[in-house]
Amino acid sequence: MNGREQWGTRAGFILAAVGSAVGLGNIWRFPYVAYENGGGAFFFPYLFALLTAGIPLLIMEFTMGHKYRGSAPLSYARMNKKTEWIGWWQVAVSFVISTYYAVIIAWAMAYAYFAIGQRWGEDTGGFLFGEYLQLAEVPGQVGSIVPSVFIPLILVWVIALGVLFRGVKKGIEVANRIFIPALVVLFLIIVIRALTLEGAAVGLDAFFKPDWSEIMTPSVWVAAYGQVFFSLSIAFAIMITYSSYLGKKSDITNNAFITGFSNSSFEVLAGIGVFAALGFMATQAGVPLDEVATAGVGLAFVVFPQIINTFPALNGLFGFLFFTCLVLAGLSSLISIVQTYIAGLQDKFKLSRTKAVVYGGGLSALISILFATQGGLFFLDAADHFINTFGIALSGLVSVITVSWFMKKVPALQNHANSVSDMRLGLWWKICLGVITPIVLGYMAVQNLIGNIQENYEGYATSFLLYSGWGVAVGAIIVGFIFSAIKWGENDLEIPKEKGAEL
Repeated sequence: MNGREQWGTRAGFILAAVGSAVGLGNIWRFPYVAYENGGGAFFFPYLFALLTAGIPLLIMEFTMGHKYRGSAPLSYARMNKKTEWIGWWQVAVSFVISTYYAVIIAWAMAYAYFAIGQRWGEDTGGFLFGEYLQLAEVPGQVGSIVPSVFIPLILVWVIALGVLFRGVKKGIEVANRIFIPALVVLFLIIVIRALTLEGAAVGLDAFFKPDWSEIMTPSVWVAAYGQVFFSLSIAFAIMITYSSYLGKKSDITNNAFITGFSNSSFEVLAGIGVFAALGFMATQAGVPLDEVATAGVGLAFVVFPQIINTFPALNGLFGFLFFTCLVLAGLSSLISIVQTYIAGLQDKFKLSRTKAVVYGGGLSALISILFATQGGLFFLDAADHFINTFGIALSGLVSVITVSWFMKKVPALQNHANSVSDMRLGLWWKICLGVITPIVLGYMAVQNLIGNIQENYEGYATSFLLYSGWGVAVGAIIVGFIFSAIKWGENDLEIPKEKGAEL
């Protein structure tokens, strides 16, 4: 493959792809999104979104990486030089995400330690924002570095970059062969324990009971597409990069279905565990479940410590297991995110893997220190919202429109996928990429833009959002154009002839 690294086995690739897709959002976002959008009824739009946007886009990105044999920027450049900037845009989005994602993993690492003896005390919210994060009073204030965040952050980067130094086969593949089975086993233990708690049935009823009146609400369908899109690591440049290391005969279509449904299965498992625990908490407190149900940082670092406090036995053990699961899910995703720009630097600037990891990963690690300060949570919140809304979602829309409408590459990609896959793509795939996905993502993009212009996110000051939110999202696009203006070396844009083992 012209000297390009390769996965050792097909299972290694699938575990890595699943490891990238299964992240923190599976555990702390999906359960609440489902609960808020019709409970059991939500699974119908969710499944429809998975089959009409999630898996079709996964197949597109897998096929691009496999056909053009490069990182996202190189794959887009080999498709058409005018589209290279999209690849760099997606790489820049991944770079931004890696800087703050590592910090959330560091929180989880610290909380795994705090769980032993419930060091967060009774006021878990006060502990998180006060004693632990030492949160600044005003958004925009940096403040000093918080040692209890900074120290585990160093450990997170040592692990992630250590794996990446080892390469694709000996590093990423080996790590995911450990992380993903361990994550599933540990989370299963937590779920089984949660199901035996008093009040678990109350939580499961809230999670699965269908509210059919919600099924025709447009916002529910938008939520389903949004969840599928953000959960599967689409438009991060990850799946293009990972598939570029596949062997000649790789069954792209089946790989995409396995990855998509594995990710969704873990989301449902997470929902069962989370809502069984929330049902227990609501029962213990004697309040309705909707008073304790929440998502994101609040669920993981405020509500779950409260639940662990009230566990009838082995509080420390189950607290440790829960936060260890967050660490494993986060690390497997972080490694995949960082690999996107390491691969981009290797391809464009002919850097060795070691130098690419040092320059790319090192810079990201340095910038991540900003999020380990007293004002870090505010910067993290703004950057996360805007880079997700106007980075991932928008770049996904631009990429699918460019590939299907302007470059008209869907037939060529379909032929390539069919030539290496057992399951053949047909009209379904073309309609999904050419019609359904652009319409849904386009609607989401317009609604998001209107919403963020009409009202400042979380009520933050406009001056703060201009540089910490809007500036970050626009900056990623600018980076895309700057890096695409740098010329490639001679013969770089020629697609290498395919050789190598079947995977």
